[in-house]
Amino acid sequence: MLTVAVLISGAGSNMRALLEAAADPAFPARIVVVGADREADGVAHAEDFGIPTFLVPFGQFDSREAWGAEVSAQLAIWKPDLVVLSGLMRLLPSALVEEWAPRIINTHPAYLPEFPGAHGVRDALIAGVAQTGASVIVVDNGVDTGPILAQERVPVLPGDDQHTLHERIKPVERRLLIDVVRRIADGELDLAAAAAAPAS
Repeated sequence: MLTVAVLISGAGSNMRALLEAAADPAFPARIVVVGADREADGVAHAEDFGIPTFLVPFGQFDSREAWGAEVSAQLAIWKPDLVVLSGLMRLLPSALVEEWAPRIINTHPAYLPEFPGAHGVRDALIAGVAQTGASVIVVDNGVDTGPILAQERVPVLPGDDQHTLHERIKPVERRLLIDVVRRIADGELDLAAAAAAPAS
């Protein structure tokens, strides 16, 4: 059984979908802890499922590195096989990434390498593209530059704004995330091999 830690900053809607999937006894992974970098509404989802939580408030640390060291220490208590970033709006310090790599994955609301960064949905609309997408990646020390594990196109429709487009992307993100976690747990997807593969 693959053990998973989830890190969040906000509402945790992707995490909620993963919690629901993992509640099925047939699903080959279980979430063992949820951590947040601030008071986050999504913590309530973990509590709904009886999952332990921890809070490492970013603002209480003198540096990103000190914050990351405490997050890593909290994760180490639970020894997860996989760390999922689910709307964590915080760039992880390199020491944390290197300690847990390649076992950290993240979702992104764009078809990477298109529109990386915190405003992928907005940037797609500004660019006037006909389609964008959703991706699941291995986290590295860049901004959405890690190896791509899964992705899918999502059309941009006439009249779309950031809200309507993002609401159509989110279900795709959730489905891809659940499938990637399942494939990792089943041994169909080797994170070390994916991380070592040359970029296409």
